[in-house]
Amino acid sequence: MKSDTRRRARLRLDERLDGLRPTDRSKAPPKGWVRALRDAIGMTGAQLGARMGIRPQTVETIEKSEAAGTIQLNTLRRAAEALDCTLVYALVPNTSLEAMVNARARKIAIRELQRVAHTMRLEAQGTDDTDLEARIQTYIRDRLSERDLWNET
Repeated sequence: MKSDTRRRARLRLDERLDGLRPTDRSKAPPKGWVRALRDAIGMTGAQLGARMGIRPQTVETIEKSEAAGTIQLNTLRRAAEALDCTLVYALVPNTSLEAMVNARARKIAIRELQRVAHTMRLEAQGTDDTDLEARIQTYIRDRLSERDLWNET
């Protein structure tokens, strides 16, 4: 079944990403990683520029663009190589992928079930909220496809 395969893939990816979750230690220094590393090893901007094959003024531009968050990845990769470093790039979800999918499915199910309940109340056919959780789970299982979760905002 396709959704089981996707779920297993999500869980494997969650395991790989778990160690990358943002913490204070992964936050970039105020002037950026390039500047912090260059300063830490005692390399001047002119020396980094020579290693990258660019002018010292361009090094300053690179460092400022990194600190501002506007640097291009290929430029940052070149700077990392010139500093004998490896650029590590990842998109790390704020929660697990599994939790993200489950929360989205739940939100859609609740919205749809509330819409049905409202219509039924208008027709004097109220619904019983005691089995709401069971109805949410049934709606998710029977009506939602993972591909449909991201069609709307």
